[in-house]
Amino acid sequence: MNQTYFVYIVQCANRALYTGYTIDVAKRIALHNAGKGARYTRAHRPVTLLACWTFPTKSEALRIEHAIKALSRTQKLRLIADHQQGNAISLPGTSS
Repeated sequence: MNQTYFVYIVQCANRALYTGYTIDVAKRIALHNAGKGARYTRAHRPVTLLACWTFPTKSEALRIEHAIKALSRTQKLRLIADHQQGNAISLPGTSS
């Protein structure tokens, strides 16, 4: 069975952007909103999913998650806008 991995960006109630990775996006968002997710999102609920990308390997998903976390808010918003327009993810220093 092939596993799919996801990297996602949510917007918290305080408008902050949170990036994470999971194998089940719907379940992870529900956990964030139930106060059982990451420490940061527990304190800034509810969260709203803004973008989500799929990857074939955990290592690739974690690499992209790390790269997104290093971006500024402006760069993340640009990445989200590109995603919403149907463009593939493109980050400096990654092969994706």
